[in-house]
Amino acid sequence: MDSNVRAGSSPALSTKPQRNLGLFLFIIFSMGAFVISKRFNGEYKFVYTSRKGKVIFTSSGYPTKDACESDIEVVKLKATHESFLCAKSASGKYSFRLSINERVLATSRKYSTELRMKKGIDEIIRYGSFSEVLDFSDSDFIFSDSK
Repeated sequence: MDSNVRAGSSPALSTKPQRNLGLFLFIIFSMGAFVISKRFNGEYKFVYTSRKGKVIFTSSGYPTKDACESDIEVVKLKATHESFLCAKSASGKYSFRLSINERVLATSRKYSTELRMKKGIDEIIRYGSFSEVLDFSDSDFIFSDSK
């Protein structure tokens, strides 16, 4: 008898596979994504979006997609707490810059509290190394004008 199934119960009521599936789905939907796109001036950029779909930071501009993809790999491999320079604006908003090897790669969005900013940084450090890379740079229109 399967060790996951109790005597007198059906295999469909086993909870262990459901827990494993739940953990698997949690892991998949718990990570953010690097999204490559093209600016109006022709430069490439990437943003890191949180697992909830909010943009955490936006990169500098790149002349080629290869340069953009290369810096995504640098961020994935080398981002640590020491890579982030945090600041507070005169209006009381918090932000950070992602800097690796003394080069600024990205600038964050504005956060209302220091805690939210730190959560954004923690998300990059925790999930960035295995986040998916989505490339929308070849798409002129993501949404068609269907009527």
